[in-house]
Amino acid sequence: MAENLTLPEDFFFGAAMSGPQTEGRWHEGGKLENIWDTWSMENIDDFYNKVGSYVGNDFMTMYEGDLDILKNDLGLDSMRTSIQWSRLLDKDGNLNPEGAEWYHRLFAAVRDAGLDLFVNLYHFDMPTYLFRKGGWESREVVEAYAHYARTAFEEFGGEVKYWFTFNEPTVEPEQRYEEGNWWPKYKNFNRARAVQYNISIAHSMAVQAFRELQSAGKLVEGARIGLINAFMPPYTKEDPSPADLEAVRMTDGINNRWWLDLVTKGELPQDVIETLQERGCVLPVRPGDDEILARGTVDWLGCNYYQPKRVQAPAKDTAENGCPIFADPYRWPDAVMNESRGWEVYPKGIYDFGMSAAKDYPGLEWFVSENGMGVEREYEHRGADGRIQDPYRVDFVRQHLEWIARAINDGANCVGYHYWGVIDNWSWSNAFKNRYGFVEVDLMENYRRRLKESADWLKQVATTHVID
Repeated sequence: MAENLTLPEDFFFGAAMSGPQTEGRWHEGGKLENIWDTWSMENIDDFYNKVGSYVGNDFMTMYEGDLDILKNDLGLDSMRTSIQWSRLLDKDGNLNPEGAEWYHRLFAAVRDAGLDLFVNLYHFDMPTYLFRKGGWESREVVEAYAHYARTAFEEFGGEVKYWFTFNEPTVEPEQRYEEGNWWPKYKNFNRARAVQYNISIAHSMAVQAFRELQSAGKLVEGARIGLINAFMPPYTKEDPSPADLEAVRMTDGINNRWWLDLVTKGELPQDVIETLQERGCVLPVRPGDDEILARGTVDWLGCNYYQPKRVQAPAKDTAENGCPIFADPYRWPDAVMNESRGWEVYPKGIYDFGMSAAKDYPGLEWFVSENGMGVEREYEHRGADGRIQDPYRVDFVRQHLEWIARAINDGANCVGYHYWGVIDNWSWSNAFKNRYGFVEVDLMENYRRRLKESADWLKQVATTHVID
């Protein structure tokens, strides 16, 4: 794209982060053990360079300086983080005063820094004692989450305007229950869908609590609630067979339409539910669930976009454990890959999502809640001045912003952009393997922050809204 595109004047630019990946102090202040802490203690060898969950990027120590970086060095106007369930509540489900005090202090500091605050309630970090009760496969745990959400709304409703129930509710079912990448490494498609269903119920219960407190005047004026999901537009071969198109339908249905229908219509896509049932995937439906799901509609939606989903007809219909297989991966011959992460770089996917949303879900307001490029061995790009030279990150973000601008010009209702990992952070079992930030975190110098070369470009775009 040769022309310089401009984003709307009221389009916001911000940073996305999470509590478990940044805060640190994992066993201080009354914080309970969560499933990442447990995995770190049970098998530290599963983590890159044996760096477990404990320190994040030491945000609890360095938050004031980090907020100054976001606002003044990078020119951002907003930030999203998450409350850690395991820090806010004790094992009896009561408020942990030390945890509540930290979040009050943090939220005040965000406001004082001149940043708009976005708060998410769940970022894959369930307290371990609840996971041992069945996790998201248990309705007792779903109820515990609803209680946690209500408690958070009650405690912080006078200071937080923008709330989100879940980050990427497709990812934990996939990574923990289906593909077996996350502890305790289950591999069962049907269990993953049961978890996805129960998360949908939990989301809807939280939205109901939000609406009740809002109606009672206990939330700030203009408070909004949303959901954040990783949306991956599905694609297949250029000359697809009916079986290839069926793979697209079910992939789109499970990963995308499931959540889009829930947050806009208060229901799950019936064609997907019917196909799952026909293939022996029984969801844990209870009487009254339709009424609960009907309360799950939101005020706006966060769209995390990293890569598309390319699929084709599966080579076989059923896995060894009897679970259905609906699609196999398809490697597009023209794919441009981020080899560090193993993900395809396809900026036009965010345009395609925006156009699809405008057509199928008119009136849905959304923003890009995560987008970013993780690079391995980034220290090899350090220049003579000590800064990481990362023009590849500028190219990545520029291309995505250009397609976002084009989507807005063509009718997409996209209102902002949050970059994931503006300051390098700990990332699950990959730890600090792939660096995403415009700001380096130097693990060898007590988590010292250094602006990367790309930071200058980000500030220019964030403050002018001109993409060049």
